Amino acid sequence: MRVLVYVEGRSDRLAMEALLKPLLEKKRQEGVAIRFIDMNGKGALLTKIPKRAANILLHPPSSIVVALPDLYPPNEAFPHETPEQLTGELARRFEEALQTKSKEVDERVRKRFRVFCFKHDLEALLLAAETALGRRLAARSLKRSWRVPVEDQDHERPPKRVVEELFAQHGQRYQATVDAPLILGSASYATIADLCTQCFRPFVEFLEALVPEAA
Repeated sequence: MRVLVYVEGRSDRLAMEALLKPLLEKKRQEGVAIRFIDMNGKGALLTKIPKRAANILLHPPSSIVVALPDLYPPNEAFPHETPEQLTGELARRFEEALQTKSKEVDERVRKRFRVFCFKHDLEALLLAAETALGRRLAARSLKRSWRVPVEDQDHERPPKRVVEELFAQHGQRYQATVDAPLILGSASYATIADLCTQCFRPFVEFLEALVPEAA
């Protein structure tokens, strides 16, 4: 089984590959190949993936396509401020793309497109990985300035801004493509999922439940 997970950018891909490495390897051994693919930003993901998913899923070999954008910034590409608005519109656009390409669509094709999101962005997972984040900053403890649960940040102060502020307070500059994979690579994905139950845990549970299809 092939699973293509589309994320916004390189930092998201590298971070997911680092955090989920044990799960990805376990699934590989079970016959499920999960690949993260970065797009050129949120707008590109939201506008291109529904049609791309339809093209992939209407032609063998069978695959599963997953969209995993950030919720922040809101209203990019189309109106949305909540996970439900974001995922719902992507599902609608996917259905529209399917209908354009084929009037008779097997229901199994629809089930092969799944949408999740980071709330509000990838850096929520870094805040959840507080111990690993502290190690990266060479800090014995961090003065918590963010909401708990970490997914309860908002569009006015998304997790990435909090992380950038923390790095600045410790005389450093946050580099997403370097720091996110290093921090999450030393964290437990199961623990992070338990701390990010709103949006990240459903994605992890989806991956955990994947099994190869019978021939």
